[in-house]
Amino acid sequence: MTTMEEVVIQELEKNSSIPDTGIFARERGLDHSVLVDSVLKSLIGREIVEAKPISHEYWIVTEEGQEYASRGSPELQTFQSICPTHGTTVEEIQNKLGTIGKLGIQQCLKRGWLKLDKETKKLFPQVTQVMDETAEKLRQLALNPQATDLSLQDVKELKSRKLVQSKTLKTFCVQKGRRFSQFHEQVATDLSKEMIESGSWRSASFKEYNFEASGKALTGGFLHPLMKVREQIRYIFLGMGFEEMPTNQYVESSFWNFDALFQPQQHPARDAHDTFFLSDPAFSKPCKDREYVHRVCNVHQQGAYGSLGYRYPWSEMESQKNILRTHTTAISSKMLYHLAQKEDFVPKKYFSIDRVFRNENLDATHLAEFHQIEGLIADRNLTIGDLKGVIHYFFSQ
Repeated sequence: MTTMEEVVIQELEKNSSIPDTGIFARERGLDHSVLVDSVLKSLIGREIVEAKPISHEYWIVTEEGQEYASRGSPELQTFQSICPTHGTTVEEIQNKLGTIGKLGIQQCLKRGWLKLDKETKKLFPQVTQVMDETAEKLRQLALNPQATDLSLQDVKELKSRKLVQSKTLKTFCVQKGRRFSQFHEQVATDLSKEMIESGSWRSASFKEYNFEASGKALTGGFLHPLMKVREQIRYIFLGMGFEEMPTNQYVESSFWNFDALFQPQQHPARDAHDTFFLSDPAFSKPCKDREYVHRVCNVHQQGAYGSLGYRYPWSEMESQKNILRTHTTAISSKMLYHLAQKEDFVPKKYFSIDRVFRNENLDATHLAEFHQIEGLIADRNLTIGDLKGVIHYFFSQ
């Protein structure tokens, strides 16, 4: 079976050129888009042929134009609705034909087919017989999209009425390229190890690189996988009735990060090897609620609420040191504190997903920051069973 590529080559061997690929494809029953996109582009890339573009303007009849071509133009339908003896009012025409009536009246008056009596507001025919030239022109264009049978003025009028649309068809004039004679030779696309070892590359024909060709389209605008997982978890919490805590505060005082959570001041986690301490400002302002600070101090030093405490001299100055928070639980301690200030207790569910910082040695599996997921429920009469149920439901989502 002769391929489409061979059909093109045979035509060029016989006539030296193909004046118009559109005509060439139509005469041979070939798909013009396949001829251009698959065959010509390949032959041009190998310099077997050269091609010059040709633009053809043609016209297509719009959906509205197709309706007028089959049923008659608005002017014809309007003219045929006029009573020859007593006339017809504009309102009657529009009620009968709708939008077509409005368009038809304009065209009939423009062509002199009808005359409007200003006193009675009636339309009367001025001619006895009309020819629907608009519908005839539309039918001609449907048969001959190049509009060779119509004048430029006719086409402009149809276009202004939005009955036809202009389209452009690109075809090509094809001629022999500088490597036309090498078509039947085997063209190498890559330089192989065997060609170098045998020396056959010296006489081989190589396909030239097309440095003007478009590369693979770049894609962008995708969410980072971490952000996708974060949003997924966030929606699960929200669906369970949790409120998101305001965690957009990376710098925290040691009081809320450690002391309010009753972590002793000599704990190894509070060492500079595990925590980032700020140098400016190095200290935060003292907590305004002095009674709460005293109660925290008392738990550390002497114990309370069933605890024996740590039995050491607690330092408020140490608690005021500014750090990069080591966990989002620092925000949780604040939220619980504010919740306790209300006169009437209100059960709450809180969650957060945000960055925390640790003074780690950086390697392939450790960074100085990571994201922590945290949730808490404040209510009365909660049990381990409630905790297990919440955790089970969370992970089942």
